[in-house]
Amino acid sequence: MTEAIEQIDYPRPSKRAVITGALVALVGAALLTVFAVLPAEYGIDPTGFGNATRLTEIAHPANKYLARGLKRTGVFTRSDPEPAPEPGAKDHWTFELGPFEGIELKYVLEQGKPITFSWSATGPLDYDMHAHPFDGGTELTESYAIEQANHLSGRYVAAFTGIHGWYWQNRSLNRVTLTLDASGKMTGSKLFGPFGEQDRALTPPAE
Repeated sequence: MTEAIEQIDYPRPSKRAVITGALVALVGAALLTVFAVLPAEYGIDPTGFGNATRLTEIAHPANKYLARGLKRTGVFTRSDPEPAPEPGAKDHWTFELGPFEGIELKYVLEQGKPITFSWSATGPLDYDMHAHPFDGGTELTESYAIEQANHLSGRYVAAFTGIHGWYWQNRSLNRVTLTLDASGKMTGSKLFGPFGEQDRALTPPAE
């Protein structure tokens, strides 16, 4: 004899309850992003919570890289006004950063080869001027300046063969236009951003 299986009709959530639950989940995810993910992953701390809880240190373990780079002498020399162009290749680059966006440009340089450069922005940017060798990779990164500014110029001599340049981040709600001019012994450049790593051809300024 086959027993009848009793079916229980559970109450279905109302449309309003589903929408409310979804909104609560979205708000929770947004709060988690603002208070934890942005400070820990990107060093972006609009509320100050990341600094208070030291989450931003996860995104910026740069102090050890800066300490390593500052032990060098004759690598980075600031210059204001702008330095005279270095013989060799020339490059001109412009990029617009949206709110809380970042971009990184690195030049390919052999050990001992110099460049001079000047970059400026229409608003303040957080930047990290750093490099790492091809042999050893990012674990051997060295930083030479980590600050907030809207301008930097100087002369740079590669301490090793590798990629050398800057990471910039716009931590404002405004769009900021960044312009870089460089000259010297670079043989190529690379961009690192939300699109990943890209080889970039040097672009001399228009005469």
